[in-house]
Amino acid sequence: MTNTDIAKLKPKEKALVSQSLTRKALLSIWRDKLTLVALSFILLLTAIAVMAPFITDVIMRVDPNEPNTADIFTPPLTKGYILGADDIGRDHLARLLHASGVSMGIGFFGALFSLINGLVLGMISGYFGRIADDLLNWIVTTLVSIPGLFLLILIASVLSFNAQSLIITVGLIGWTGTYRLIRGQTFSIRSTDYVLAAKALGASPWRIIFQHILPNLISVTVVSLALDIAGLILAESALSYLGLGVQPPQATWGNMLTKSFQYFRHGPHLIIFPILLISVTVLCFYIIGDGIRDAFDPTLQR
Repeated sequence: MTNTDIAKLKPKEKALVSQSLTRKALLSIWRDKLTLVALSFILLLTAIAVMAPFITDVIMRVDPNEPNTADIFTPPLTKGYILGADDIGRDHLARLLHASGVSMGIGFFGALFSLINGLVLGMISGYFGRIADDLLNWIVTTLVSIPGLFLLILIASVLSFNAQSLIITVGLIGWTGTYRLIRGQTFSIRSTDYVLAAKALGASPWRIIFQHILPNLISVTVVSLALDIAGLILAESALSYLGLGVQPPQATWGNMLTKSFQYFRHGPHLIIFPILLISVTVLCFYIIGDGIRDAFDPTLQR
């Protein structure tokens, strides 16, 4: 008699699938619940800021700049005011919604403009070196020798800031930190094997900069952008406190908070909500920047 049992083969072992650093970083961010919560809050706040005109005009049917002397310092949840009214009877919630768009816009576009300047100049300085590096370092050293807030105060004494002029000014003078970071990273990348191979194959310097060096700087630039947005929101608030920021009637979190200090006894709600938005928003950007930095750190990959 022969054994008629059928031989069972072992299941094939699963093939190991390699993952790129970017994929590992995205998975790390997905597992980081605190970063996801902060990112969700920022996305929600951004959506609300973009839709602020629609919310106030269509849903609330309120003009954020229309005063109503009969409702001065109305507390929250009274007379139909969800967050109360300010010193001349304007709806505090409507003004906060419009201020969100201005403050977030100053932070994002100012940081983006600054980042682009610092990124391009940093790559040029780090790759070419020599005269370009010496010239750019001289400019950076000159700008850094003057405190940034003091320089903004000097400019504000000549120009009357609105949102657009503040974004342009910050972009022109606030790129030095990003420049130094990108310059140092470019110095280390330009001596790698794949850059040397591209040179040997006859690739032009600009092709090497934008196709081989720039992709390896994305993680650094994203972290820098998140931190710069938070810093610019605080800088706008500081300028408003000094009376040199965006001027009313255009509302920002900074000038709303500054004006409310003198009415603390009559309307404490005028202070609470702007300072809460500034604090939570800045904290979320710092959390996002920290989470992205940890996610792209190869030593922390699991």
